[in-house]
Amino acid sequence: MRETYDLFIIGGGINGCGIARDAVGRGLSVGLAEMGDLAGATSSSSTKLFHGGLRYLEYWEVRLVREALRERDILIRNMPHISWPLRFVLPLSPDMRFEGGTPTSKLLGTVMPWLKGRRPDWLIRAGLAMYDGLAKSTLLPGTKTISLDGTPEGAPLEDRFHKAFEYSDGWVEDSRLVVLNARDAANRGADIAVRTRVVSAERDGDEWLITLEGERTGTVRAKMLVNAAGPWVGDVIQGVVRSNAKEGVRLVRGSHIVTKKLFDHDKCYFFQGKDGRIIFAIPYEYDYTLIGTTDAEHHDVHAKPVCTPDEQRYLLDFANGYFKRDLTDADVVWTYSGVRPLYDDGATSATAATRDYVLKVDATGAPVLNIFGGKITTFRKLANAALVKIGDHLTITGPWTHDAPLPGGDFPVDGQQAEVAKLKVAYPFLTDWWALRLVRAYGTQAAEVLGEAKSAADLGQDFGHTLTESEVVWQMDREWARAAEDVLWRRTKLGLRMDAAQVAALDGFMAGRAVSD
Repeated sequence: MRETYDLFIIGGGINGCGIARDAVGRGLSVGLAEMGDLAGATSSSSTKLFHGGLRYLEYWEVRLVREALRERDILIRNMPHISWPLRFVLPLSPDMRFEGGTPTSKLLGTVMPWLKGRRPDWLIRAGLAMYDGLAKSTLLPGTKTISLDGTPEGAPLEDRFHKAFEYSDGWVEDSRLVVLNARDAANRGADIAVRTRVVSAERDGDEWLITLEGERTGTVRAKMLVNAAGPWVGDVIQGVVRSNAKEGVRLVRGSHIVTKKLFDHDKCYFFQGKDGRIIFAIPYEYDYTLIGTTDAEHHDVHAKPVCTPDEQRYLLDFANGYFKRDLTDADVVWTYSGVRPLYDDGATSATAATRDYVLKVDATGAPVLNIFGGKITTFRKLANAALVKIGDHLTITGPWTHDAPLPGGDFPVDGQQAEVAKLKVAYPFLTDWWALRLVRAYGTQAAEVLGEAKSAADLGQDFGHTLTESEVVWQMDREWARAAEDVLWRRTKLGLRMDAAQVAALDGFMAGRAVSD
C-alpha cells in the first residue's frame, strides 16, 4: 500500500466507495479507510430501492426527483445482477392524507379548502404523470390503473380496496452495491482498508498527515481529504480534522421489519397512511416480505440504531390497515434500522428534512471535502459532483462512470435468467435457487466463485443454505469480509436462514483462516 495519496477518503459507505471508484478512474491515487466493515452502517440499512422518491414531489423537490429518476435507469443498466426493475402497486382509498406541513398540502388547502389534508386520487395520478415525465425512461414502463378485484395484486388486500395505480421503480442490493464499488476501485488501483480508524488528520504544509489504527496502522499523507463518514461526519469535522465548519447533520432513523412472505406475486406495495406517511411492502430474499420505513429523530450517533418496539408496532399497524391478514409481533423474523445523515436544513420534522446532498470544501490550507446527506440512488451523481470540487484542487480527467458496469454487471438488464441458465449448464449440481442467488450476487463472475468444481463437495466446507467454503474464501480475499456477520448480513442475507450453530461454524472457519494467513 502507498504512503502518499492524491486523495484520502474517510468512510466506506456508498458515498466514500463511490467517490473512490470515480476518483481512481480519473487518474488520482486514492486511499480509503473504513472503521468497521464496508456498508456497515447506513448503506446496508436502506429500503433497498433505486427510486426517484415519489413523495418528495409533495415537497417540490423536483430537481432531486428528476436527478434520481434519470440515475435509476443508468444504475439498473450498469448493475443488472444486483438491481432490477420493480412494479409498485398503490392502492387507492379516500382515507389517504398528506403529511400536515407539505407545500402541496398547504396549497391544496388554500385553493380547495374542502380537500384540506386529503390526497385525492386525481392528485396522485397527476403526481405519477409528473414522475413518469421527469424520468423519461426508455427502460421502465409508465403508470397505469389496475383493478384489485379478483386479481393477484388485490388478493392479499382488504376487500375495501378496488383500484390501484401501478408504476415503476427499481430494487438494489444496497450493501453489495457498496462492496462492488470498492472492488472496482481496488481493481483500478485504490487502496481500501477496513477495520481501520482515522484517529487524526492534521494539515502539514500543503498536505494532510493522517494517522491510522486497526488493520492498517501508521501514518499516510494526502493532498486532499474527503470526509464521507456518514452519520459520523460531524465527529470527523470536530474530533479528527478539528475544523470550524458550521454545517451540521441531522440524524434520522429509518427502521424496517421482515416477515415471512405475505403475497405470491413479485410486485411491491406502496401504502399511504392516515398520518400522511407512506411505507413499502416489498418481496424480499425469495421467501420474505420487507416492510418499512419509519422516520424518527436519532439523537446520539454513538447509540446503535435499532427498530424500537414502538416503531415495530407502527409498521405492523400500518400494514394491517391494508392486508387481510393481521400481522403480530410473532410474524416478525428480523428487524433492522439505519441512521440517515441528512443535511440539517432546519426542517420542522424528520420526514420533511431534505434528502438532497450538500458538499462543502474547507480550503484553509490542505483542502478537505465534507459530504452531508445524499440518497443511495444518487450516489454516482454525488461522486461526480464531489469530483468537480476535487478538480478545483487536483488534476483529474473527465467523467467515465455513466456507461461503466460494476464487476459482474456486463450483461443486459433482461439477461438475468439467461445468466442463471448458463451457470446451471456449467455447474449441473446447482439448484435453481442456488444459481439465482449466485448470479444476483456476482453476475458474470459467479463462475469464478465456483472455479473448477464438478460437484458441491468440490466447493469445500458446507455452511448451510448453499453457502460454501469457496464462496466465503472469495468474499474474504476479494470483498474484505472478516467475520460471519459481514458474510451473512452484508455480502449475502443468508443470516435470515442460518441457525446459531451454523453461524458459529462460519465464524470459526473465518477466524482460523485469518490466523493462518
